[in-house]
Amino acid sequence: MSHSPTSHPRIVVIGGGNAGLSIAGRLHRARLGDITVIEPRTRHVYAPLQSHIAGGTARASQAVRPQADVIPPGVRWLRDEVFTVDPESRRVHLVSGGQLDYDQLIVAAGLRLAWESIPGLTEAMAAPEGISNYDYALAARASTVLRDLRGGTVVFTQPPEPASCGAAAQKPLYLACDWWRSIGVLDDIRVVLVLPDPVPFGIPSIDRELHRALERYGVEVHYSREVRSVDATARTLTIGHGDAEETIAYDVLHAVPPQRAPEWIAGSGLAADDDPHGFVDVDDETLQHRRYPDVWSLGDAATVATRRSGGAIRPQAKVLTANLRSALRGKAPTARYDGYSVVPFTVSRGTVVFAEFDRWGRPAPTIPFWRSLSRERRSTWIADRRVLPWVYWNLILRGLA
Repeated sequence: MSHSPTSHPRIVVIGGGNAGLSIAGRLHRARLGDITVIEPRTRHVYAPLQSHIAGGTARASQAVRPQADVIPPGVRWLRDEVFTVDPESRRVHLVSGGQLDYDQLIVAAGLRLAWESIPGLTEAMAAPEGISNYDYALAARASTVLRDLRGGTVVFTQPPEPASCGAAAQKPLYLACDWWRSIGVLDDIRVVLVLPDPVPFGIPSIDRELHRALERYGVEVHYSREVRSVDATARTLTIGHGDAEETIAYDVLHAVPPQRAPEWIAGSGLAADDDPHGFVDVDDETLQHRRYPDVWSLGDAATVATRRSGGAIRPQAKVLTANLRSALRGKAPTARYDGYSVVPFTVSRGTVVFAEFDRWGRPAPTIPFWRSLSRERRSTWIADRRVLPWVYWNLILRGLA
């Protein structure tokens, strides 16, 4: 269904996280229309800092602010939750029973942590020894649990793709190992890492750095394994590959669950019929929906054909803003997203391996002449721990960076 452009379009953004506020701020600054952000949560968390919280290099309070304080100036915040979208009539139906009509819709709803998809995992995370850097409360618990541990077996798990910066599951492991080594107890702790792939990351230059860190800390790595079940009472987890399975007993379990798009996306007909994860079916370069030209998506909920990360959102927001401006003028979108993404690996309590790449896995350094940023460095630690959080709160969420 096609619609004629309006002089002051109603632009609705679903999601008030990194992607939603980034694009809302940019669109308002570009004066492209009236911007409304739908977001039920009253607390905004800077997710990348949760790895530092879990690893003991940041306080939990540093990662959270009231949602009202981070809404870009000039943008309306509707505290509600989406029930479904009717793209034919251009209407959003809300959990509260209300509805909101739009001229342009941007889905930035992120991913849902599917804890329930692994039998026993929910119960394991409710126990004192269950921790995770993918949940604010569990990350805060992890800080104390990992800091005070002096012996036993700690298991870290990484989710299969698709996931929101899934490799970030490794970051608290390196931070904890460096701490245990500094206080002389690392040799008394069995550290186990369960990876879904045959390599730590999948880019050779990054894998070399991560292999070096894993060997330095004596981590026992189980490659190409998936977590199949957890027994919270016995404190064991079963991992497997094909028909082969094994059970590992743990004293502490740091788990990151499989992830998927919110179910209402597929239920609204916005996902491709053959997509088992339910992502918004957009062109991975223009970020415009393949069937509904007045629907767009960016961030973790979108089909972007690259590894999802917070760092990928900034170039996506630039492309989407340019293409939405073109669409409102009756022109075809011409800006293209190249799949840029970034994962900073905190491989010690003072150094980072900075992985920047495009959708084909090729290195894509922000500073083209400084290609060695993928090496373990102190300078990238400062950027990850100090600079980027400031940029996030003060520039990115306001559409200024």
